[in-house]
Amino acid sequence: MQTNRNDKKGKKGFARILNAFFYSKDGFCAAWSDEAAFRQVFVLAIVCIILAFFVADSWLERVVLVAPCVISVLIELLNSAIENAIDFVSLKTHPLAKKAKDMGSAAQLFALIFWVGIWVSFFWKQYF
Repeated sequence: MQTNRNDKKGKKGFARILNAFFYSKDGFCAAWSDEAAFRQVFVLAIVCIILAFFVADSWLERVVLVAPCVISVLIELLNSAIENAIDFVSLKTHPLAKKAKDMGSAAQLFALIFWVGIWVSFFWKQYF
């Protein structure tokens, strides 16, 4: 009897954690090398996270400023994953493929609007 079991799923304990770390590293490296949008969002996030440590007065303010940066990076990773999975299945134009890609893009748009909204409201509160 043949099973379609993934042998990598059988890892337990520290070996599973170690494997997961290296898969995550590979995913980050792939996103960095292949996805211009990911590089842009990631660099902007790093700049804003560093800036947050200079402009925020408390731990809570830093968290509020850093959170949308992290959320946007995460959503860009998921958006890129969706796009790559769809392109793997077929490069033909299909309404459902377009819909999925557009939804991923919309998720990132809302994350960026959230990011800008938080930062603008923070600076508005601080300086006006």
